[in-house]
Amino acid sequence: MDFNYIILSIPLFFLLIGVELIVDRVSKKNNYRFNDAIANISCGMGEQVTGVFFKLFIVTLYAIVYTRYSFYKIPVNWTSGIILFLGADFFYYWFHRYSHVINLFWGGHVVHHQSEEYNLSVALRQGWFQKFFSFAFYLPLALIGFNPVQFLTISSLITLYQFWIHTRHIGKLGVLEYVVNTPSHHRVHHGVNPKYIDKNHAGALIIWDRLFGTFQEEEEEPVYGITQPINTWDPIKANLQHWQIMYHDLKKMRGLKDKLRYTFMPPGWKPAYITDTHEPLDLVNVKKYDTAVSGAVNYYVFFQYLIILGAATFFLFNTAALSMGRQLLACGLIIAGIVNFSSLFESKSYAVVLELLRIGVSVAALILYFHIGGMLWLAAICAWALISACWLFGIKKQGA
Repeated sequence: MDFNYIILSIPLFFLLIGVELIVDRVSKKNNYRFNDAIANISCGMGEQVTGVFFKLFIVTLYAIVYTRYSFYKIPVNWTSGIILFLGADFFYYWFHRYSHVINLFWGGHVVHHQSEEYNLSVALRQGWFQKFFSFAFYLPLALIGFNPVQFLTISSLITLYQFWIHTRHIGKLGVLEYVVNTPSHHRVHHGVNPKYIDKNHAGALIIWDRLFGTFQEEEEEPVYGITQPINTWDPIKANLQHWQIMYHDLKKMRGLKDKLRYTFMPPGWKPAYITDTHEPLDLVNVKKYDTAVSGAVNYYVFFQYLIILGAATFFLFNTAALSMGRQLLACGLIIAGIVNFSSLFESKSYAVVLELLRIGVSVAALILYFHIGGMLWLAAICAWALISACWLFGIKKQGA
């Protein structure tokens, strides 16, 4: 398939986030924090740009199973589309459920739950490695004989459906609550309240949770996040922290049996001889992770983020026209940007130096490697670099 419905929906995502942000400010609910929203979108941006390299592998595996081992080649039509929708949503439910109850799989999915807010930006917060666990759950559809392009279309639509349910501004929806996944149902899924943990794993249809015993009605307002907060805005740390914890825990395990049990048991399980514990999350006096920076830093990040978003969108729409080397370089520069922004939010001592280095490398890459030419473009690039450098020196001077 030459395009990706999720990439095509990027402008709509940001339009709806903007609308929700206006509603949020007018209603004074304060469901958005700038640093949290940037961290959420950064995780999603990283998932998309790294997915340029990972998704080809996943799609190829599905296509191989379909081409070589499928029992039948099912025609592509409306009837098969409806059946495939039900099948894909069913297998999404099981992937999603097991990603919560198997420690190894949780490492790919936990990123989506790390935000301590709940708004449309959270929908974009996706784990970069989740696809390596999810794809296997869909292979039965390839064996049955559902066309790969039709599968990619349907699975993308199921993913897109879930965007709008990440909001606190929509209440319960009457009879729809019995059939489809709604904001109310999904708020439960993101809650760390004991009664809400590992509930409502649905993609588009809540009927799977009702059938298989994982449904929970929304009652009190959920507390959002994970039981062991990551306390960082860094998207790389967000994606790797669980694996680091697993690595250190596995080194403490005494035998292969315990290592395997730890890997495939639910998150939090450890053998009795490992006694290190974490302080339980206080659900009454909730203290969200936050960092305070100057207005100069926030405005600088916002300015640069608009540029990074434009660059990432251009990259995703034009990947096929770029060589592998240019793809890797573009991906690296985008990730460097979103990591640097988190360093600025966290007032790291090296943040300004790294950001100046990123600007310099980006200018060199655009001119020398991507061959950006023309006086207008060169003037724009030089102006961006000069404005950025002056702004950063001002931030450094203020100690912000």
